Amino acid sequence: MSAPAERESPAVPHFGRRTEEAFAYALAVHAAQVRKKAAVPYASHLLAVASIVMEDGGDEDQVVAALLHDAPEDQGGLPRLEDIDHRFGSRVAGIVRACSDSLVEDRSTKAPWEARKRGYLEHLERETDPAVLRVALADKLHNVRSMATDATADPSTWDRFNGTPDQIVRYHRECLRVFRERRPEGRFVAELAVAVERLSALADEEIARCGAEDGSRTSGR
Repeated sequence: MSAPAERESPAVPHFGRRTEEAFAYALAVHAAQVRKKAAVPYASHLLAVASIVMEDGGDEDQVVAALLHDAPEDQGGLPRLEDIDHRFGSRVAGIVRACSDSLVEDRSTKAPWEARKRGYLEHLERETDPAVLRVALADKLHNVRSMATDATADPSTWDRFNGTPDQIVRYHRECLRVFRERRPEGRFVAELAVAVERLSALADEEIARCGAEDGSRTSGR
């Protein structure tokens, strides 16, 4: 009987100086930023998204883009994106641009939440670049997981967000629909589906709680 053929190990992507530089850049850019008014450094989200991208087989450009994906949207707009292009290359900048729902320099002038999310969804529905879809999916997965975890521990978490619980769930359901169409075989799409269902159940509880409180106030008049 012949010996079984040895399986070749898959090639491991190389993460080197560019990844280190991107992490240092992200730490500097987001140094004063925390997660949605919580006492959690924003870098935690960037590291989580980069980790999911790595687990999903992303290359170094995609991991660098994951670390930088919120820099223009939250910290400098189009000039920030141009700086990323200069420092890390056009492929990284292209992924970051595609993952941004706003590129205005002054965050206070951003369009309303619903308009930005609608525009992002319209772009996502047309997106065909696997690199963009991988980073965008990782971003949405960590966001939904975090929201569900925080809302489980503290229902007042919903007050941190610009959208209502119903709007937030509908938006992420639409993102999930697009990812299912674009990446039907993806493990992380399945994980996003589980996270969205958990978030939806929590949103239903919050809506019911608010309705009960409104009813109590009305009956007490």
